[in-house]
Amino acid sequence: MAGDATQFAYLDILLWAVFPYVALLLFFYVTIQRYRRQKFSYSSLSSQFLENKEHFWGMVPFHYGILVVLAGHVVAFLVPRSILWWNGDPLRLWILEVSALAFGLLTLVGLVALLLRRLATGRLKPVTTPMDWILFALLLVQVATGLAVALLHPWGSSWFASTLAPYLWSIVKLNPDLTYITPMPHMVKAHVLGNFLLIALFPFTRLVHVLVIPNMYLWRKTQVVRWYWDRRRIRAAGGPPAAGTRR
Repeated sequence: MAGDATQFAYLDILLWAVFPYVALLLFFYVTIQRYRRQKFSYSSLSSQFLENKEHFWGMVPFHYGILVVLAGHVVAFLVPRSILWWNGDPLRLWILEVSALAFGLLTLVGLVALLLRRLATGRLKPVTTPMDWILFALLLVQVATGLAVALLHPWGSSWFASTLAPYLWSIVKLNPDLTYITPMPHMVKAHVLGNFLLIALFPFTRLVHVLVIPNMYLWRKTQVVRWYWDRRRIRAAGGPPAAGTRR
């Protein structure tokens, strides 16, 4: 029994005190090196031109959902006391919890639609890399475990602010306090561990495009683009018409 306890103690140290720093080191070092050496690879590598209809119905709900969910996590991490104050009123707590669950479901719907699109559209398979499939799998697991936590362990906004936020701040302060994370349910631990894994793999995936958001488009003058070819005929023929051909 003592040996098992010691093994679990070492495993906790490895997962919650060592791996977070490994993930952060990979995130910062590889991200910087990739930008220095492969600057033009900082792109989402959009496949919208290859297929647009299903792309829209997957990408829009996924982005709206994931941005709100991530924003909620960041706010609970930065200002946990404000979250606890907000949750002091039962009605406000219900509003926050239901909203978070709704946007989590929206994220899942969008992600599943994007995954099915990749599987069903033949033109997308040649441009989908093994790392893309790994990323899809990790994101799917993260969203699923996040929803499972919301359903099985409710009032997550409160216990995140009171328990996980102090643990994450202890990581930032270079003094990991495992007493916050080790008693948590296994589903919560799986979700937290998946987040660190995503951080570690972040610089190796197309997710790096979020670091170079083209903010200049917010104030740039609107550009009008006109298409002078018959798009249906181009797609049917497999290429653009010869020079001088009218639409």
